Amino acid sequence: MDASLAFPLLVGLIAVALFFDFLNGLHDAANSIATIVSTRVLRPQYAVFWAAFFNFIAFLFFGLHVAETLGTGIIDASVVDPRVIFAALVGAIVWNIVTWIYGIPSSSSHALIGGMIGAGVAKAGGDAVVIGGVLKTTAAIVLSPLTGFVLALTLVLAVSWLFVRQSPFAVDSTFRALQFVSASLYSLGHGGNDAQKTMDIIAVLLYSQGQLGDSFYVPFWVVISCQAALALGTLLGGWRIVHTMGTRITRLNPMQGFCAETGGAITLFMATWLGIPVSTTHTITGAIIGVGAARRVSAVRWGIAGNIVWAWIITLPATAMIAALTYAAMGPFA
Repeated sequence: MDASLAFPLLVGLIAVALFFDFLNGLHDAANSIATIVSTRVLRPQYAVFWAAFFNFIAFLFFGLHVAETLGTGIIDASVVDPRVIFAALVGAIVWNIVTWIYGIPSSSSHALIGGMIGAGVAKAGGDAVVIGGVLKTTAAIVLSPLTGFVLALTLVLAVSWLFVRQSPFAVDSTFRALQFVSASLYSLGHGGNDAQKTMDIIAVLLYSQGQLGDSFYVPFWVVISCQAALALGTLLGGWRIVHTMGTRITRLNPMQGFCAETGGAITLFMATWLGIPVSTTHTITGAIIGVGAARRVSAVRWGIAGNIVWAWIITLPATAMIAALTYAAMGPFA
């Protein structure tokens, strides 16, 4: 493929990237609204509007550290070309659709990263991979749900102690109101971390085609476009995964929903400020398991949780394989 990409093809690839971002919001809507829906604090149709709004305005609160990390830290920038970008997006999109159909809360973020690795290796071999960036990302697969688990568990224990003398009705009423705050914070964290992955893809594509000059940066129109696509996907919702996240792992009351969302939000805020691309799915799942385990170990459906963990483990290699096969299949057309 020519080093200089024809304008219509460039626009087409950007559209594919924004479609992935839309699917990200659709697929990961459960991360933002599963707890507030399952506790019946908000009806689903109102919850998606609430989450979508905070998804969209997240760029006002966070820098672009995650996009900058992904832009230079997963595969060597010199390897990136339109064919690599397209193959990476196909790998991530196919995986998102498959897991959405089966209601599996896998990570859109790691699907995209796996796609980038697979396409990069298919083009240039193992030297294309930036080992340090991949190690930081894979470490986050373990650390983000673990951090969410610990923070949510700690919050449940602290809140239970603080409200021990309150009636169940008073506690329920208080945390129904507070869940609006915690859901807003989690949606901000979701929008701040997840939209930046697609910003990275578009910015890397523009940079590889000489559209950004000599320095890598993320144009403002890319920021707005990605936040809007993510918010639109969230608005339409992913109800299969909402059911899994909100009811199948453990049953939640408003206090537990608040603790899960707050623990998850703190984790996402820290990761985004540090420029670490984490999975919002992994984070909220760990937090939900944490609040369930605080009640009693048997309150968590560990079989469901185990199936989710297996989906996490196979996401990177599966999307890498799909992306590599896509890259190879495009050979005759390059």
